[in-house]
Parts: sequence; C-alpha cells; structure tokens
Amino acid sequence: MIFYILRRLATAVVMLLIVTLATFLVFYAAPEDPARLTCAKNCTPAVIEGNRKFMGFDKPVMAQYGDFLKGIAVGRDYPADEELRKAAPQLASHCEAPCLGFSVLKSKSVTDILKETMPITVSIALLAFVLWMVVGIVGGIVAALNKGKLLDRAVVGLALLGYSLPTFFIGLLLLTFVAIKWQVVPPPVYVPFTQNPAAWLQGLLLPAITLASIFAAQYVRLTRAYMIETMSEEYIRTARAKGVKRLPIIRRHGLRAALTPIVTAAGLDLGGLLGGAVITETVFNFQGMGWTAVRAITETDLPVVVGIVLVAAFFIVLSNLVVDVLYGVIDPRVRLT
Repeated sequence: MIFYILRRLATAVVMLLIVTLATFLVFYAAPEDPARLTCAKNCTPAVIEGNRKFMGFDKPVMAQYGDFLKGIAVGRDYPADEELRKAAPQLASHCEAPCLGFSVLKSKSVTDILKETMPITVSIALLAFVLWMVVGIVGGIVAALNKGKLLDRAVVGLALLGYSLPTFFIGLLLLTFVAIKWQVVPPPVYVPFTQNPAAWLQGLLLPAITLASIFAAQYVRLTRAYMIETMSEEYIRTARAKGVKRLPIIRRHGLRAALTPIVTAAGLDLGGLLGGAVITETVFNFQGMGWTAVRAITETDLPVVVGIVLVAAFFIVLSNLVVDVLYGVIDPRVRLT
C-alpha cells in the first residue's frame, strides 16, 4: 500500500509541474504584453515600463518561470528588479511561500488575497459535499431497494427536479423566501469557524444547500444505478441463499462494490468546487475564490487569475490523488496496477 501511495504521489507532483508550466506559458508568455495589463486605465509608457521591472517581465521567459517556481517553493521579493528595490525601498515587500505572484492593482500578493478568500470557498464546498453525499447516497440506496415502487419514483422525481433547476434559481428562492420573507434563518453572512462555529454553520447553510442540490440529484441517480446493478450480481444472490441478512448484504457487499465509481465522481466534483463556486458565491455575495476570479477577469488582474487557476488545478490533482488512495482501500486489486 505504501509503494502504491508513493507512485500516485510522484504522478501528482509531475502533473502539478506540468500545470504550472502550462499556466505560466498561457498567461505570461502570450503575445499580449503582461506589463500592459497591470495598470488598467492608468497606463502610460513610464508606468508600463516600471511595472515590467517590478514584476520581472523584462527577463527571458524561462528565467521568469524559474523565478515563479522559486516563489512557490521559498518565496519571492518584489520588486523583482534588484536595482529598483535599492532605489525605492518603500516599494519592497517579501511574498512568503507559496508565492503565486503580486497584484499591482491591489498592491498585495496573490497569496494574501487567497488567504482571505479561500476559507470561504473551502467552507462552502466541504459543507455542500457532506450534504450531497449523505442525501445522494442514502436517496440512491432507498430508490434502488424499492425499484419500481412509489418510493423509487418519488425519489427519482425529486432528483430530476433538483437537477433541472439552475443553481442561481435555487439560491434566489432560498435567499428570498427562507432568509428574507419567512426569516427561518438570518441572511447568509460568512463568519470564520474559529470565531463562532455555530454562526459559521448558520451563515453557510443556504449557500451549501444551494450548491449541494444539483450534485445530490446526480448522486441519487448514480448510486441508484450502481446499486441496482450490484444487487443483481450472482455473489449477492449467493449471500442471500446462505441466509445472510439484508442489511449486511447491502453494507458489506452491495454498497462497497458500488462505491468505486461514486468515489471517482465525488473526488472530481469536490476538487472542481474547491477552485471556486462562482454562481453560488455571486448569488449570496460571498467573496470567495469564484467571486474573486470573476472580478480579477473583469479587471484584467492577471496575477490573481493565474493564482486562482493554479490553486484550482492543485485541488483537482489533490482530489485525484485522494481518489486513487481510496481506490486502494475500497478495492485492493487496484493496488496491483
């Protein structure tokens, strides 16, 4: 098992290096001058040239990439030009590792921006993940065990309804009626978990339900399909013939066999959400990574866009690594591949 994990870990590291190179080349080595994009409407030739030296865009592309990797590993000093740091020490700042760049428009490092926004996105994504996994798997099992009956049709019907409604529509409904009109809960406001866990949960409940609704519907259908397929296998019939009770058959044989594809989908979905739930954060005005990414694109704040893309890619690669490890736990045969 240890060698299996090490192999998957080495693959993940290689993938991250490829992602950093591809992202850097797409954004910083594009035909458009990246220094021109650092000053919005206040651009003059002098400002562009100053920002070029400040960000290190005057160096060769591979030297810039080397500085970029060095910043991620050990941190980086800005301005990137040493002479400029000496001439204008008031501009000097150190970006702690992992340094993903510096936003000239916001006058702060991308790492500091992500430290402010990432907890919001991670909180919404993780709470939504718990909700949709519980509802989706339990609902799928109930539907599969009552195949063709009224309960099965009701669960599948609700799943189709949840899948067909757009996320922004569900969010607006919950915000308008549950929070504002009926006042079941206060309007959602993000409170850090370390300050008040109860307020944190209360503030995230509606955004998490909104985000979980469409995924729960998918997982009901997915779990139902794989449970029906698994429960019709011959080894399940053999267990029944031996007198094994229904609940142990479902738990030890049926659900465990059906979990492999569900784990795959769950890892990819969670990894994508950790990169930013754009629509949900916009509806509830939660300034997480998705909201920040949209604003950075609007303002053409290139370093922030690059940083969020890399963080999103990191979460996806990490989720794939976790899925591979869980594969080895669920099905030991996978460790041999």
